[in-house]
Amino acid sequence: MLPDRLQPLVEATTELSDRFRRAGHDLYLVGGSVRDAILSKPGTNAPDGEGDLDFTTPARPDQIEAVVVGWADAVWTQGKRFGTIGCRRRGRRFEITTHRADAYRPDSRKPEVAFGDGLEDDLARRDFTINAMALRLPELELIDPFDGLADLSARRLRTPLDPELSFNDDPLRMLRAARFIAKLDLEPDSDMVSAVRAGRGRLAIVSAERLRDELDKIVMVPTPSRALWFVVRTGLADEFLPELPALSLEQDPIHRHKDVLAHTFAVVDKTNPDRLLRLAALFHDVGKPRTRAFVDGGVTFHHHEVVGARMTRTRMQALHYSNEDVETVAELVSLHLRFHTYRLGWTDRAVRRYVRDAGPLLVRLNELTRCDCTTRNANKARALGRRMDELEARIEELRQKEELEAIRPDLDGEQVMAALGLSPGPDVGRALAYLLELRLEEGPLGESEATERLVAWWADRG
Repeated sequence: MLPDRLQPLVEATTELSDRFRRAGHDLYLVGGSVRDAILSKPGTNAPDGEGDLDFTTPARPDQIEAVVVGWADAVWTQGKRFGTIGCRRRGRRFEITTHRADAYRPDSRKPEVAFGDGLEDDLARRDFTINAMALRLPELELIDPFDGLADLSARRLRTPLDPELSFNDDPLRMLRAARFIAKLDLEPDSDMVSAVRAGRGRLAIVSAERLRDELDKIVMVPTPSRALWFVVRTGLADEFLPELPALSLEQDPIHRHKDVLAHTFAVVDKTNPDRLLRLAALFHDVGKPRTRAFVDGGVTFHHHEVVGARMTRTRMQALHYSNEDVETVAELVSLHLRFHTYRLGWTDRAVRRYVRDAGPLLVRLNELTRCDCTTRNANKARALGRRMDELEARIEELRQKEELEAIRPDLDGEQVMAALGLSPGPDVGRALAYLLELRLEEGPLGESEATERLVAWWADRG
């Protein structure tokens, strides 16, 4: 049964394994491709040119490079000092790494690398048993010294070595554990959970970039909440995303309304697998703890979207997200309540302002708004859905009459200066702002009427 499942991998690796064999080196396929093929997960049978493949070998980096040069369409050696040579052949990427054992120094973010000759020693240093299986090529012999196959069958997540040693080698593995729990629907081994709780402080030596990349992967699994609950309950979130555990408050302790953290995770799960949208869902209520106020037997969170947007920027910048990512997510957080400010129906004026404020984020904002409704009250949920349907219908209706996505004043700067006899300066900007307000309030006016209204406004000023 196993060879049949792995046949696509055989076809993808035959040429490379033949070259290594002729050069006198053993070659093993390792990592996620082996695990996913055993699970028969979608993507395992990807056609030629799709999917990255990872290998390990006792050959040293110079020897690996010599084998692939002349065969690969491209070769890169940025990871050579860590034992990795990458290459591409017919659109497929291969990474071949010398057997190694790497470990973090207690006070360093950079791993120490030692090359080795034994496959089992290499597998022992991998993150989890389900990723510590190898296929000897080309024989297709499964090498599984740490019972990864049994763990897959039992849906169990364990480390090959003592978990404290494994997490000490690379503390990011504690966060990776959360992702695999959610991605593959696994139960974490109790010893591993204890090791995470005890060693979570080691996450401080992991670079912001690696933490960011792992968070991105977590939010993109089918059900991120499983990973996120693990991150919060083990204390990992306290080390790199403290805004999450801070949400473990009841919105209304008097009436025991829903927990903000549980609500947040539910919203993340409901959104489509769009990385920035899911990050916005994760951050959308982070401002609530700082804005909570008790009034007249109830609770309010006035302006939590404004505070939350500011907190989002600060946290994402600390995790070294790009400026574009930071602004996209923070703007979605800032706008996520905008829909609820229109309670008396969607006038043309309201629709124009909503579309202009959302700009290119309109589709994401509408989805975030829909997903933000996690009430168990079916009537309330249906009412919100109807209001969203009404808004989207009004947007489409107005889009047919106006260029909604390109709302701008009816006159440009040159026309304003000609109409008012102005030179470039602040007054031109103020005039354009006035015209934009007219456009938002009344729709397109046309050049003639816009000029007449502008001249009258200018005269009234003074």
